[in-house]
Order: sequence, then C-alpha cells, then structure tokens
Amino acid sequence: MQNQNHKQKLLNVGFGNFVVTNRVVGIVNPTSAPMRRLREDARQEGRLVDATQGRKTRAIIITDSNHVILSAIQAETIGQRFTAEEGE
Repeated sequence: MQNQNHKQKLLNVGFGNFVVTNRVVGIVNPTSAPMRRLREDARQEGRLVDATQGRKTRAIIITDSNHVILSAIQAETIGQRFTAEEGE
C-alpha cells in the first residue's frame, strides 16, 4: 500500500490528459504491425484509452494494468516529459 503522503507525479499526454508516471511501463511508436495489433486487441478487450482528441496517434503508452493509451504527442516528446518528471 502506498504512503498517503506520497505525491503521485502526472505525465501530460496531451490535451489536458494525464497518466500517473509510476504506472507507465512503456512509451512506444504506433507504426509497427505489433503495435497496431496491440491497439486493436486492447480496443476489443475494453483496455484502450484514446487521448488523441480525434488527431493522429503518434504514441502508445502501456501501463502496468495492461491498459493502452493513445496520444497525439510524439513518443519522443512524451519520453522527454517522463524523464523530466522522474528527475524531479
């Protein structure tokens, strides 16, 4: 159980949407066939969260709960934000 005083850090995935940083397992590029399959499987199983606001998917974020989050922000940019959050 987490300490109640522990402040959870949030990762901005675009358009006012955030993910708790310690739940992120991976930030990947969506263009490969395995990532397209991952997205489709998550959609069918109800584990997909679309945070693109109707824009093109540029990154896929995978969480420890096996949820798949789509973002319109480049994977590299989200990775830089993640690294900055971890450093604080």
